[in-house]
Amino acid sequence: MSAPTTADRTLRPWRGLMVATTLPLRADLSIDYDAFAEHLRELVEAGCDGVVPNGSLGEYQTLTPEERARVVEVAIEAVGGDRVMPGVAAYGSTEARRWTEQAAEAGARAVMLLPPNAYRADDAEVHAHYADVAAVGLPIVAYNNPFDTRVDLSPELLAKLHADGHIVGVKEFSGDTRRAYRIAELAPDLDLLAGADDVLLELAVGGAKGWIGGFSNVLPTACAELYHATRAGDLVRARELYDILHPLLRWDTRTEFVQAIKLSMDVVGKSGGPCRPPRRPLSAEAQDTVRRATERAVAAGLS
Repeated sequence: MSAPTTADRTLRPWRGLMVATTLPLRADLSIDYDAFAEHLRELVEAGCDGVVPNGSLGEYQTLTPEERARVVEVAIEAVGGDRVMPGVAAYGSTEARRWTEQAAEAGARAVMLLPPNAYRADDAEVHAHYADVAAVGLPIVAYNNPFDTRVDLSPELLAKLHADGHIVGVKEFSGDTRRAYRIAELAPDLDLLAGADDVLLELAVGGAKGWIGGFSNVLPTACAELYHATRAGDLVRARELYDILHPLLRWDTRTEFVQAIKLSMDVVGKSGGPCRPPRRPLSAEAQDTVRRATERAVAAGLS
Protein backbone atom coordinates (compact mmCIF):
# COMPACT_ATOMS: atom_id res chain seq x y z
CA MET A 1 0.00 0.00 0.00
CA SER A 2 1.86 3.07 -1.23
CA ALA A 3 1.12 6.61 -0.11
CA PRO A 4 -0.98 8.72 -2.51
CA THR A 5 1.06 10.69 -5.03
CA THR A 6 0.69 14.39 -5.74
CA ALA A 7 -0.97 13.59 -9.05
CA ASP A 8 -3.37 11.21 -7.31
CA ARG A 9 -4.41 13.89 -4.82
CA THR A 10 -4.82 16.44 -7.60
CA LEU A 11 -7.40 14.19 -9.19
CA ARG A 12 -8.87 13.04 -5.87
CA PRO A 13 -8.27 15.83 -3.32
CA TRP A 14 -10.25 13.97 -0.65
CA ARG A 15 -7.54 11.29 -0.34
CA GLY A 16 -4.73 11.24 2.20
CA LEU A 17 -4.72 12.61 5.74
CA MET A 18 -7.49 15.18 5.95
CA VAL A 19 -7.98 16.93 9.29
CA ALA A 20 -11.49 17.54 10.61
CA THR A 21 -10.56 20.92 11.99
CA THR A 22 -11.49 22.53 15.27
CA LEU A 23 -12.46 26.19 15.36
CA PRO A 24 -10.58 28.46 17.79
CA LEU A 25 -12.88 30.67 19.84
CA ARG A 26 -11.98 33.63 22.01
CA ALA A 27 -13.11 33.94 25.62
CA ASP A 28 -16.26 35.73 24.43
CA LEU A 29 -16.90 32.79 22.05
CA SER A 30 -16.26 34.82 18.91
CA ILE A 31 -14.21 33.12 16.19
CA ASP A 32 -10.49 33.87 16.02
CA TYR A 33 -10.10 33.64 12.25
CA ASP A 34 -6.40 34.54 12.34
CA ALA A 35 -5.66 31.68 14.74
CA PHE A 36 -7.77 29.38 12.56
CA ALA A 37 -5.80 30.24 9.43
CA GLU A 38 -2.49 29.80 11.22
CA HIS A 39 -3.61 26.42 12.56
CA LEU A 40 -4.49 25.21 9.06
CA ARG A 41 -1.14 26.30 7.68
CA GLU A 42 0.64 24.48 10.50
CA LEU A 43 -1.30 21.30 9.78
CA VAL A 44 -0.25 21.31 6.13
CA GLU A 45 3.36 22.13 7.03
CA ALA A 46 3.34 19.17 9.43
CA GLY A 47 2.48 16.76 6.62
CA CYS A 48 -1.33 16.69 6.57
CA ASP A 49 -2.82 16.66 3.08
CA GLY A 50 -5.87 18.82 3.66
CA VAL A 51 -8.57 20.03 6.01
CA VAL A 52 -12.29 19.53 6.56
CA PRO A 53 -13.82 22.64 8.16
CA ASN A 54 -17.45 22.98 9.22
CA GLY A 55 -17.80 19.44 10.48
CA SER A 56 -19.04 18.49 13.93
CA LEU A 57 -15.57 19.08 15.34
CA GLY A 58 -15.75 22.58 13.89
CA GLU A 59 -19.02 23.19 15.77
CA TYR A 60 -20.84 24.08 12.56
CA GLN A 61 -24.24 23.66 14.21
CA THR A 62 -23.53 26.69 16.43
CA LEU A 63 -22.37 29.04 13.67
CA THR A 64 -24.33 31.83 12.02
CA PRO A 65 -24.60 31.60 8.22
CA GLU A 66 -22.10 34.45 7.93
CA GLU A 67 -19.62 32.68 10.19
CA ARG A 68 -20.01 29.38 8.42
CA ALA A 69 -19.34 30.95 5.03
CA ARG A 70 -16.35 32.89 6.34
CA VAL A 71 -14.80 29.72 7.82
CA VAL A 72 -14.70 28.18 4.34
CA GLU A 73 -13.31 31.35 2.78
CA VAL A 74 -10.57 31.69 5.41
CA ALA A 75 -9.60 28.03 5.03
CA ILE A 76 -9.23 28.33 1.27
CA GLU A 77 -7.29 31.58 1.61
CA ALA A 78 -4.95 29.85 4.07
CA VAL A 79 -4.14 26.57 2.30
CA GLY A 80 -5.83 26.58 -1.12
CA GLY A 81 -9.07 25.15 -2.44
CA ASP A 82 -7.54 21.83 -3.43
CA ARG A 83 -6.78 21.17 0.25
CA VAL A 84 -10.18 22.20 1.67
CA MET A 85 -13.20 19.88 1.76
CA PRO A 86 -15.94 21.73 3.68
CA GLY A 87 -18.70 19.96 5.53
CA VAL A 88 -22.03 20.96 3.99
CA ALA A 89 -24.43 19.13 6.30
CA ALA A 90 -27.84 20.68 6.91
CA TYR A 91 -31.29 19.60 8.02
CA GLY A 92 -32.63 19.75 4.47
CA SER A 93 -31.32 19.09 0.98
CA THR A 94 -31.99 22.65 -0.16
CA GLU A 95 -29.78 24.08 2.57
CA ALA A 96 -27.06 21.45 2.00
CA ARG A 97 -27.09 22.31 -1.68
CA ARG A 98 -26.76 26.01 -0.84
CA TRP A 99 -23.68 25.33 1.28
CA THR A 100 -22.23 23.21 -1.52
CA GLU A 101 -22.73 26.08 -3.95
CA GLN A 102 -21.01 28.42 -1.48
CA ALA A 103 -18.07 26.00 -1.19
CA ALA A 104 -17.78 25.82 -4.98
CA GLU A 105 -17.87 29.60 -5.33
CA ALA A 106 -15.16 29.92 -2.68
CA GLY A 107 -12.91 27.51 -4.60
CA ALA A 108 -13.29 24.15 -2.84
CA ARG A 109 -12.77 21.04 -4.97
CA ALA A 110 -14.92 18.60 -2.94
CA VAL A 111 -17.36 18.57 -0.02
CA MET A 112 -18.38 16.19 2.76
CA LEU A 113 -22.09 15.53 3.25
CA LEU A 114 -24.07 13.78 5.97
CA PRO A 115 -27.40 12.19 5.09
CA PRO A 116 -30.52 14.11 6.13
CA ASN A 117 -30.17 14.48 9.89
CA ALA A 118 -33.45 15.98 11.07
CA TYR A 119 -35.14 12.57 11.21
CA ARG A 120 -34.54 8.95 10.25
CA ALA A 121 -34.76 9.18 6.47
CA ASP A 122 -35.33 6.03 4.43
CA ASP A 123 -33.07 4.88 1.60
CA ALA A 124 -35.11 6.58 -1.12
CA GLU A 125 -34.96 9.91 0.73
CA VAL A 126 -31.24 9.55 1.35
CA HIS A 127 -30.69 8.81 -2.33
CA ALA A 128 -32.70 11.89 -3.37
CA HIS A 129 -30.75 14.01 -0.87
CA TYR A 130 -27.38 13.07 -2.34
CA ALA A 131 -28.65 13.33 -5.91
CA ASP A 132 -29.93 16.85 -5.30
CA VAL A 133 -26.67 18.08 -3.77
CA ALA A 134 -24.54 16.25 -6.35
CA ALA A 135 -26.26 18.29 -9.07
CA VAL A 136 -24.09 21.24 -8.00
CA GLY A 137 -21.15 19.45 -9.61
CA LEU A 138 -18.63 19.13 -6.78
CA PRO A 139 -17.43 15.64 -5.80
CA ILE A 140 -19.15 14.49 -2.60
CA VAL A 141 -17.70 12.37 0.16
CA ALA A 142 -20.59 10.89 2.12
CA TYR A 143 -20.31 10.79 5.89
CA ASN A 144 -21.71 7.72 7.61
CA ASN A 145 -22.36 8.53 11.27
CA PRO A 146 -25.37 6.41 12.27
CA PHE A 147 -24.99 7.35 15.93
CA ASP A 148 -25.69 11.06 15.49
CA THR A 149 -27.87 11.02 12.36
CA ARG A 150 -29.88 7.85 13.05
CA VAL A 151 -29.35 7.04 9.37
CA ASP A 152 -27.00 4.22 8.43
CA LEU A 153 -25.34 4.45 5.03
CA SER A 154 -25.08 0.71 4.51
CA PRO A 155 -22.55 -0.70 2.04
CA GLU A 156 -25.45 -1.53 -0.27
CA LEU A 157 -26.79 2.03 -0.18
CA LEU A 158 -23.31 3.49 -0.65
CA ALA A 159 -22.77 1.25 -3.67
CA LYS A 160 -26.03 2.52 -5.18
CA LEU A 161 -25.13 6.16 -4.55
CA HIS A 162 -21.71 5.61 -6.11
CA ALA A 163 -23.07 3.72 -9.12
CA ASP A 164 -25.47 6.58 -9.78
CA GLY A 165 -22.62 9.11 -9.70
CA HIS A 166 -23.65 10.93 -6.52
CA ILE A 167 -20.64 10.20 -4.27
CA VAL A 168 -16.93 9.54 -4.74
CA GLY A 169 -16.08 8.35 -1.24
CA VAL A 170 -17.34 7.77 2.28
CA LYS A 171 -16.10 8.84 5.67
CA GLU A 172 -16.89 5.65 7.60
CA PHE A 173 -17.59 6.28 11.28
CA SER A 174 -19.65 3.24 12.24
CA GLY A 175 -16.66 1.53 13.88
CA ASP A 176 -17.47 -1.71 12.05
CA THR A 177 -14.20 -2.46 10.30
CA ARG A 178 -15.78 -5.38 8.42
CA ARG A 179 -17.52 -2.81 6.25
CA ALA A 180 -14.26 -2.00 4.50
CA TYR A 181 -14.33 -5.35 2.78
CA ARG A 182 -18.04 -5.28 1.95
CA ILE A 183 -17.76 -1.78 0.47
CA ALA A 184 -14.75 -2.85 -1.61
CA GLU A 185 -16.72 -5.85 -2.85
CA LEU A 186 -19.82 -3.87 -3.85
CA ALA A 187 -18.16 -0.64 -5.00
CA PRO A 188 -14.45 -1.19 -5.66
CA ASP A 189 -13.96 2.34 -7.02
CA LEU A 190 -15.59 4.07 -4.04
CA ASP A 191 -12.92 5.59 -1.79
CA LEU A 192 -13.18 4.50 1.83
CA LEU A 193 -11.87 7.10 4.29
CA ALA A 194 -11.31 6.20 7.93
CA GLY A 195 -13.62 8.41 9.93
CA ALA A 196 -13.04 7.28 13.50
CA ASP A 197 -9.53 7.82 14.85
CA ASP A 198 -9.48 4.67 16.97
CA VAL A 199 -9.93 2.29 14.00
CA LEU A 200 -7.53 4.04 11.63
CA LEU A 201 -5.01 1.19 11.60
CA GLU A 202 -7.66 -1.45 11.00
CA LEU A 203 -9.34 0.47 8.17
CA ALA A 204 -6.01 1.38 6.56
CA VAL A 205 -5.09 -2.29 6.46
CA GLY A 206 -8.54 -2.87 4.97
CA GLY A 207 -7.74 -0.56 2.08
CA ALA A 208 -8.79 2.93 3.19
CA LYS A 209 -7.58 5.63 0.83
CA GLY A 210 -7.56 8.34 3.48
CA TRP A 211 -8.20 9.36 7.04
CA ILE A 212 -10.39 12.25 8.16
CA GLY A 213 -8.81 12.62 11.59
CA GLY A 214 -9.70 14.55 14.71
CA PHE A 215 -6.67 14.21 16.96
CA SER A 216 -4.42 15.17 14.07
CA ASN A 217 -5.34 18.72 15.16
CA VAL A 218 -3.21 18.06 18.24
CA LEU A 219 -0.28 15.94 17.03
CA PRO A 220 -0.26 16.37 13.25
CA THR A 221 3.30 15.18 12.61
CA ALA A 222 2.77 11.96 14.56
CA CYS A 223 -0.60 11.35 12.91
CA ALA A 224 0.89 11.93 9.48
CA GLU A 225 3.65 9.43 10.27
CA LEU A 226 1.08 6.94 11.54
CA TYR A 227 -1.04 7.32 8.42
CA HIS A 228 1.86 6.97 6.01
CA ALA A 229 3.30 4.00 7.90
CA THR A 230 -0.01 2.16 7.59
CA ARG A 231 -0.31 3.01 3.91
CA ALA A 232 3.26 1.86 3.27
CA GLY A 233 2.65 -1.43 5.08
CA ASP A 234 5.13 -0.62 7.86
CA LEU A 235 2.95 -2.14 10.54
CA VAL A 236 5.77 -2.35 13.08
CA ARG A 237 6.15 1.43 13.19
CA ALA A 238 2.42 1.94 12.80
CA ARG A 239 1.73 -0.22 15.85
CA GLU A 240 4.33 1.65 17.90
CA LEU A 241 2.64 4.96 17.15
CA TYR A 242 -0.87 3.56 17.44
CA ASP A 243 -0.20 2.13 20.91
CA ILE A 244 1.02 5.50 22.17
CA LEU A 245 -1.75 7.50 20.51
CA HIS A 246 -4.71 5.23 21.09
CA PRO A 247 -5.61 6.54 24.59
CA LEU A 248 -6.17 9.88 22.81
CA LEU A 249 -7.61 8.57 19.55
CA ARG A 250 -10.46 6.78 21.30
CA TRP A 251 -11.83 10.12 22.52
CA ASP A 252 -12.76 10.86 18.90
CA THR A 253 -15.72 8.51 19.21
CA ARG A 254 -17.01 9.86 22.52
CA THR A 255 -19.75 12.46 22.93
CA GLU A 256 -17.23 14.90 24.44
CA PHE A 257 -14.81 14.62 21.50
CA VAL A 258 -14.80 18.36 20.73
CA GLN A 259 -13.96 19.33 24.30
CA ALA A 260 -11.33 16.58 24.57
CA ILE A 261 -9.53 17.52 21.37
CA LYS A 262 -9.59 21.24 22.18
CA LEU A 263 -8.23 20.56 25.67
CA SER A 264 -5.47 18.38 24.24
CA MET A 265 -4.59 21.22 21.85
CA ASP A 266 -4.34 23.59 24.81
CA VAL A 267 -1.98 21.16 26.56
CA VAL A 268 0.46 21.17 23.62
CA GLY A 269 0.25 24.95 23.18
CA LYS A 270 -2.11 25.15 20.20
CA SER A 271 -5.28 27.23 19.86
CA GLY A 272 -7.87 24.94 21.38
CA GLY A 273 -9.98 27.13 23.62
CA PRO A 274 -13.60 26.91 24.71
CA CYS A 275 -16.63 25.46 22.97
CA ARG A 276 -19.93 27.13 22.26
CA PRO A 277 -23.00 26.04 24.24
CA PRO A 278 -24.61 23.67 24.76
CA ARG A 279 -21.23 21.96 25.07
CA ARG A 280 -19.76 22.37 28.54
CA PRO A 281 -16.19 21.81 29.80
CA LEU A 282 -15.13 18.26 30.57
CA SER A 283 -15.44 16.98 34.11
CA ALA A 284 -12.32 17.29 36.27
CA GLU A 285 -11.75 13.54 35.96
CA ALA A 286 -12.04 13.59 32.17
CA GLN A 287 -9.76 16.61 31.94
CA ASP A 288 -7.14 14.80 33.96
CA THR A 289 -7.40 11.73 31.73
CA VAL A 290 -6.97 13.79 28.56
CA ARG A 291 -4.09 15.79 30.01
CA ARG A 292 -2.19 12.72 31.14
CA ALA A 293 -2.64 10.93 27.80
CA THR A 294 -1.49 14.03 25.91
CA GLU A 295 1.53 14.51 28.16
CA ARG A 296 2.52 10.85 27.70
CA ALA A 297 2.42 11.24 23.93
CA VAL A 298 4.53 14.40 24.09
CA ALA A 299 6.99 12.71 26.48
CA ALA A 300 7.33 9.94 23.89
CA GLY A 301 8.57 12.55 21.43
CA LEU A 302 5.37 12.89 19.40
CA SER A 303 4.21 16.22 18.02
